[in-house]
Amino acid sequence: MSGLRIDLLYFEGCPNYRAAQHDLKQALLEEDIPCHIQLIAVNTDEEAQRVQSPGSPTIRVNGSDLFPAAERQDWGRGCRMYTTPEGLRGTPTKRMLREALRRQVGLPPSRNYR
Repeated sequence: MSGLRIDLLYFEGCPNYRAAQHDLKQALLEEDIPCHIQLIAVNTDEEAQRVQSPGSPTIRVNGSDLFPAAERQDWGRGCRMYTTPEGLRGTPTKRMLREALRRQVGLPPSRNYR
């Protein structure tokens, strides 16, 4: 896991990226995955096109979206929505983050979430 790179793409003024960053840090701690989160500002539509950002916040692990959407080509600066067990939200739940991180690093699913 030493080669793990996590990027959090966001835009200044996004109401959700700090909550996503907090929950991501907590999920990494709870899963005992040592990693630094690199914040990447995507403040213009041109930057969003260049990095193919589907919106803020987007979490990428080693360059791959942790929650890939269907094939898309409408990259842009804006808020991203996640389908969660509680409905649409501006961030994935901590449980979703933990499950996705476990899959990404090759750990089996956990049934022991707090």
